[in-house]
Amino acid sequence: MQTRREALSLALAAGLAPSVVRAQSTQAWRPTRPIRMIVPFAPGGSNDIVGRIIAESASQALGQTVVIENRAGAGSVIGSEHVARSAPDGYTVLINSSHSTVPAIVARMPYNAVDDFVGVAVAGFSPYVLVVNPQLPARTAQELLALLKAAPGRYNIATAGTGSGVHVGAELYRSVAGVEAELVHYRGGGPSVAALVAGEAQIGAPTMASSIGQVRGGALRALAVLAEQRSPALPDVPSAPEAGLPGLIHEEFFPILAPAGTPAPVVAALGAAFRGAIQQNVAKLNELAGVAPRAGFETSAQVITLVREGVERYTAILRAAGVQPE
Repeated sequence: MQTRREALSLALAAGLAPSVVRAQSTQAWRPTRPIRMIVPFAPGGSNDIVGRIIAESASQALGQTVVIENRAGAGSVIGSEHVARSAPDGYTVLINSSHSTVPAIVARMPYNAVDDFVGVAVAGFSPYVLVVNPQLPARTAQELLALLKAAPGRYNIATAGTGSGVHVGAELYRSVAGVEAELVHYRGGGPSVAALVAGEAQIGAPTMASSIGQVRGGALRALAVLAEQRSPALPDVPSAPEAGLPGLIHEEFFPILAPAGTPAPVVAALGAAFRGAIQQNVAKLNELAGVAPRAGFETSAQVITLVREGVERYTAILRAAGVQPE
């Protein structure tokens, strides 16, 4: 015959058993080897800068090193395809840009920029910046406008490659300003900014992350931040509306993605680690890259929705510019 204590023990055990099972089934995934974060652009671009800022903190949270690996080319296609085709085991992630879906607009890609990935986190948002080489005799956006209209086709605009967010910014500028300027495509944000500093190109609309150091150092002159409000990272640079270009609003965001099919517990563990790393580096992201995180992207679905919305916006801009798939 059971004693009262034995009966109570059995009842407690029965009641706790489902909880124990649930705890075991939802136990956080922990990596056992280094994780590669693929940057699909050349070193020195915005993705590279942002990825390196958060990698160390994410490494500490995961207990394994997050290694940055640059796989540049084809407007992010080479690196992105590598991740899309990687094993969905949590050991390969992608830090892309809001324009990660743009290559599908300008060329036929060997993967789907939305369906072949799952969302992990969003590293933050950052406006693009209208900049010129300091040798160009334009100190304001209106002076640049007058210069371009006085000599159509004489000056060129550097982009980070066909289909890049910088390309979108250049097309948007040409459309809003109503000017003629030749586009010169480089192999990433870093090379395009280097070309501007060297004077190979005169005008650009790079990400703030890839150009903020050169602007602060005087190697580039910023004429406008392509946002509704001024940026705390460049407080002396007017916003687009202040500069007389109210339609020139262009913002970057940095989604962190994993291959489709990555198990939910793995995605959750990666997401928690990267979101924590982003929060730990808010000041550094803003200071070094002009990037600010936002709430509302705590789930994988929210991240992918943001990427999908980017498709719609960039498609509209490039189609309006006459860009068609090659």
